[in-house]
Amino acid sequence: MLAIRLMQDQGIAVEAVNFKTLFSCCQETAGRAAQDLGVRITVLGAEDDYLELVKSPRFGYGKGANPCVDCRIYMFQRAYRFMEQVGADFIVSGEVIGQRPMSQKRRDLETISHHSALDDLLLRPLSARLLPPTLPEREGWVDRERLFDFCGRSRKGLIALARKFHFNNIPSPSTGCALTEPQFARKVTDLIQLDPAAGMWDYDLLKLGRHFRLNGDTKVVVGRQKSENDQLEYLHDLPQASSTAVLTPLNFQGPLSLVVGPATPAALDFSGGLVLRYSKFTTDQQPSVMVRTRHQHFPIKPTITPRVSQARTLAASS
Repeated sequence: MLAIRLMQDQGIAVEAVNFKTLFSCCQETAGRAAQDLGVRITVLGAEDDYLELVKSPRFGYGKGANPCVDCRIYMFQRAYRFMEQVGADFIVSGEVIGQRPMSQKRRDLETISHHSALDDLLLRPLSARLLPPTLPEREGWVDRERLFDFCGRSRKGLIALARKFHFNNIPSPSTGCALTEPQFARKVTDLIQLDPAAGMWDYDLLKLGRHFRLNGDTKVVVGRQKSENDQLEYLHDLPQASSTAVLTPLNFQGPLSLVVGPATPAALDFSGGLVLRYSKFTTDQQPSVMVRTRHQHFPIKPTITPRVSQARTLAASS
């Protein structure tokens, strides 16, 4: 937002770009910001090759499963192509030297500029006066003296500038990326290590439910609420689904569970037991669970799976 406003103050027309991945959010926030700034916004989605970047990033991960440097390079490569399509002259970014520990160290900014092939077509106006002059500055398209020298983790100067520009809604410093969240990162790491051929369906599934690993070939996903149950059932019915069975309560109320991997008797009992673990029923009931595979439906009477930590289950498989 600040980078765009700084360009607008110098009479430069700006086209906003928002980058969406399977693991990101904040498209609504970006849309509102673009509306407040009076610019058109285009959302660019990640392509199939993005998953390969997540599985094996050239420049490594942050504290979670976040390949931030590789992701920024990918993002700016897509932005470069968009820049050429719309006939823009250069790209601006709101990055600040040292603000993000994984992707905004000075060395990281140089790496991102170089490997995205943008080099000095990438202007970072909030820290520009601490960086070598870019082509837009050298050519006089942008007045370098009206740019800034922000550096470090503190947002005080940025917030003061936002207030000077009369921004009413100052966003939080969250990355908006699920890969930085420890619990989600464990699920991603588990999938990368035990199912390296996993595709988009498998990574989409990570955003739903509780995940429990039975063994290296099989895990179970349990819904946490009705909306998740509905989404899990929808995913199971897709042609590309990796799940082999869906289990639902038969004579009591409770969650739905998916078996991802071979639907062996042990896997079905484990999955059904997790349905019981997260259900409420009276002790005089003999609960039954309906199993639906691709070819048949049948009831089972599982034993309740002992209470188990999702984190410990996933960590033990890694």
